Amino acid sequence: MKLFETTTEMGHEQVLFYQDQKVDLRAIIALHDTSPGKAMGATRLWPYVCEEDALRDVLRLSRGMTYKAACANIPVGGGKGVIIANPQNKTDEMLKAYGRFVESLKGLFITGQDVNLSPKDVRTIQSETNYVVGVYEKSGGPAPLTARGVLLGIKAAVEFCWQTQRLDGLKVAVQGLGNVGQSLCKYLHQEGVELFVSDLNPNKTEIAKILYGAKVVEPSEIYSLDVDIFSPCALGGVLNSLTIPLIQAKIIAGAANNQLEDEQRHGQKIESRGIIYCPDYVINAGGLINVYNEMIGYEEEKAFEQLDNIYSTIQEILLLADEQKINTGEAARQLAEQRILEIKKSKFQLI
Repeated sequence: MKLFETTTEMGHEQVLFYQDQKVDLRAIIALHDTSPGKAMGATRLWPYVCEEDALRDVLRLSRGMTYKAACANIPVGGGKGVIIANPQNKTDEMLKAYGRFVESLKGLFITGQDVNLSPKDVRTIQSETNYVVGVYEKSGGPAPLTARGVLLGIKAAVEFCWQTQRLDGLKVAVQGLGNVGQSLCKYLHQEGVELFVSDLNPNKTEIAKILYGAKVVEPSEIYSLDVDIFSPCALGGVLNSLTIPLIQAKIIAGAANNQLEDEQRHGQKIESRGIIYCPDYVINAGGLINVYNEMIGYEEEKAFEQLDNIYSTIQEILLLADEQKINTGEAARQLAEQRILEIKKSKFQLI
């Protein structure tokens, strides 16, 4: 990867690398665009095969946060942090050192909990920096709101596809049963959906089977099921040249970040198959909405009003893609960049 060329092409303002050999910490923070406001983005801890994979992940995720905030009409910029480590080797000393890294940015980057970090871990990071959100989970944590946002996005796609918001009787395959995936299964079950689920952890699939009557399938089988909707809620890169030809669902709508292995190529491949794809950073914005509102002083009515916008934004993107004959990822990018441009113009006029 050509670092300077890649960050210039993706529009990043800063990419910062940090190492503390004493505590075995290697971390990267990427700030994509702070023109709308301070950069917000959670931190994930992952055993990346190589540093280039970690860099690629943090660059895509941070840009996605900029677009996510713009599509959600949240006045913050996009950032992301990654810690390169095996979760089994995670220590308080490592997390505290990362907290000092965040603190060194003096509030330019505000972070929170992502993959392989627990609320307890975030509190450990907070012991070294004030620039952390989602510590006290005043609203019950980000997972339920993220799942509700995905549910709204699914309803918008269903209405666009079949001219109805009703989900009862539809078949939905949910890939990944973390906190968001489990919450989504709960909401879909309440809507009368027939659920199919997969996860690498059999205990999680057993819970979905008992609570929601879900049919459990092997992870390799989840793509090719004869269902109406495929909902990826695990890690990224699951929509690729191998999996897209297997998908029988008419709609793809899930909570995972960076679902497309290659945004342009695989976005076009999905479109060519006549599948409706709900861009991940639009449909999964509930977590950002949650932590942003906790940061400014949580008001449930205001948070849910912003959450409801996911429905109308997905509709706007689907209509734009249909009118311009482009894939939905391109339509979402156009919408996000237009909103960011409007923010920049308004700030310039105030100077």
